[in-house]
Amino acid sequence: MLQGVFLLLIVTPVILVNRPGDGELRLLDLIGAAVWVLGFLFEAVGDFQLKAFKADPDNKGRIMDRGLWRYTRHPNYFGEAVMWWGIFLVALSAPGGWAAIVSPLVITGLLLRVSGVTLLEKKYAGNPAYADYVRRTSAFVPWFPKK
Repeated sequence: MLQGVFLLLIVTPVILVNRPGDGELRLLDLIGAAVWVLGFLFEAVGDFQLKAFKADPDNKGRIMDRGLWRYTRHPNYFGEAVMWWGIFLVALSAPGGWAAIVSPLVITGLLLRVSGVTLLEKKYAGNPAYADYVRRTSAFVPWFPKK
């Protein structure tokens, strides 16, 4: 039941955008689409880089800290959240679209505090190499590594 509630909250902007309207694209729609594409690229590239890293037997037991992973410890989760913020921006063009704010807030909150980041950070707790990675790399929003 709880999953159903979360699904309804998260899918709100999609429901709003798909209501009948005038069908015209607005500037906010294009900005939202561009934000969505940026999020998609972060998620897809981050997943691809991690898959390639794990496929190399020489990397067994090592921490992925190259490519997008140099700038954020969770580029795939960041990308997922950004995609939902992009959908929200598109929803703003629909009547009552402001109500769709619940979607990116819920998904970002879940990724940061419930699943995603929190679970993975706990998995690597106590690993000295990961502790060093945490010290120099942003947890979620990409940023330049600390020296």
